[in-house]
Amino acid sequence: MKDPNLKDKIKETVEDIWGSVFRHGYKDTPRNRILQIISNVWLHLHPARVREHGTKLRFTWCMGGITFFVFLVEVVTGILLMFYYTPDVNKAFADTMDLMYTVPFGRLMRNVHRWGAHAMVITVSIHMFRVFLTGSYKPPRRFNWVIGVFLLLITFLLSFTGYLLPWDQLGYWAITVGMNMGRATPLFGHEGPFSQFLGMTANNDIRFSLVGGTTIAAPALLRAYVWHCIAIPVIATALMIVHFWRIRKDGGISGRL
Repeated sequence: MKDPNLKDKIKETVEDIWGSVFRHGYKDTPRNRILQIISNVWLHLHPARVREHGTKLRFTWCMGGITFFVFLVEVVTGILLMFYYTPDVNKAFADTMDLMYTVPFGRLMRNVHRWGAHAMVITVSIHMFRVFLTGSYKPPRRFNWVIGVFLLLITFLLSFTGYLLPWDQLGYWAITVGMNMGRATPLFGHEGPFSQFLGMTANNDIRFSLVGGTTIAAPALLRAYVWHCIAIPVIATALMIVHFWRIRKDGGISGRL
């Protein structure tokens, strides 16, 4: 026999599940609005309260949020590109050409990833410029400013390591120039000032560590792939988590000078 209350029981079960996830149904008071934020796994990443000036585009320029969005686009397109790429000197360029001319939507994926990398460098640079102009690096936000500087450098490293992956002439010579600069680095480059104090040679300096040898060859491509696809994104994600957390702990977006 059909239960006449079955429909109500199903509705009640669905509401219980929905309520356990999104924690809604509080009485609309300032205190309960805060509770809705801090008790939700997604919403608690944001401050419970946001100052009015922090919502105005003419003050924030929204560069931080746009940079994070571009980073997510880079992650998604990068994962898709990894399915069609082999970090091998005999296959890397051919795989890149296949992406451009054979793989469905391959050219679109690669171009979105490439232009997204350029956009991320621009937006994070503008974001740092905005933070400096508005004095958002001042106490109590000095620690978060340092985190932001590291994220800026990591953004540059992401673009730099990605240059070599197509294994074309542009990437090869760009990395060659960059690594030649590395061997002249003070202390850590064997041709740089004070390198003798650390006993640096062509076989143990920072250039050798980054490319896995004294020339740009197979070890350099593999190391660029690991840095670009695994190590640097993991470090960037960890620093972003700390960055967002400190924004919240420091009282949200800072006010005008």
